[in-house]
Amino acid sequence: MTDTPVRLLSLLSLLQTPREWPGSELAQRLRVSARTIRRDIERLRELGYPVEATLGAEGGYRLGAGAAMPPLLLDDEEAVAIAVGLRAGAGHAIEGVEEASVRALAKLEQVLPSRLRHRVSALQSATVAVTRGDGASVDPRTLTTMAGAVAGPERLRFAYRARDGVRSRRLVEPYRLVSTGSRWYLVAYDLEREDWRTFRVDRVDEVSATGARFTGRPLPMDAREFVRRGLGGARTYEVELSFDAAAGPGALPPWLADRIVRGPEEDGGGYRVRFESTDNVEWLAARLALTGVPFTVRAPAELAAAAGALAARLAGAVQGPPGA
Repeated sequence: MTDTPVRLLSLLSLLQTPREWPGSELAQRLRVSARTIRRDIERLRELGYPVEATLGAEGGYRLGAGAAMPPLLLDDEEAVAIAVGLRAGAGHAIEGVEEASVRALAKLEQVLPSRLRHRVSALQSATVAVTRGDGASVDPRTLTTMAGAVAGPERLRFAYRARDGVRSRRLVEPYRLVSTGSRWYLVAYDLEREDWRTFRVDRVDEVSATGARFTGRPLPMDAREFVRRGLGGARTYEVELSFDAAAGPGALPPWLADRIVRGPEEDGGGYRVRFESTDNVEWLAARLALTGVPFTVRAPAELAAAAGALAARLAGAVQGPPGA
């Protein structure tokens, strides 16, 4: 392989697999000498790739963790798997899959060859995602179009259905995509209304980037706070829960396990979890019930009441109607 750039990319692709490569095997794969492999390894190091070497009769190379994220080379199957996973997560506003994930999806889909784009679409259309939550699903293509316009920055045009069902056409300067954990929102400056607006993404269709660039305006507050106020000044709750230690922290989903503030030794045998939430307390109670792990609500009182009401409704459903 005499083309140096092509050979370096091929070498990098091999090193990004999680194994150690003897120099002789790399030389055989790339059809070059061991000396050429050593020179190419040095070139990759000069480019910032942390290639580690081990001593021995053969010697071996592997790509280590560096201080910065290097470009990744993906084969067809890896690219399809990542795109499908990001689409599924983005489409249902799963907690933790927020703006960064949508930006990653937008970048990946921009460079996917048409043959892989078709495979991704076919696989997604042939599967059904089982998700938790009451948030409406959104078209990932809408999210990626919006994310690309935010990064541009580029003006967006779309059709929008308001809460009362009235439809309108909007021309906006997109500022940020915000996920509340159950829904996606676009914060943007509405050019026709000459004011900042919040748009529920599941009510958007026919979205398109206009190609018109713009100079971003300063939003008067944090984007998340702007969305919160736009939702009617949703209250922020200080949530405190206790979980039985018998289940262990591994039984908790990541959105709870990451918020453990006290372990069994400090909390009388249980796990104490504390976090802030702007979620509707009825929705939060249902979400906690879906974890399948017994819990006790310590605060706030509104959440405890919602959990009690949910338990009563479920108990009634099990008992059935009178006379049944």
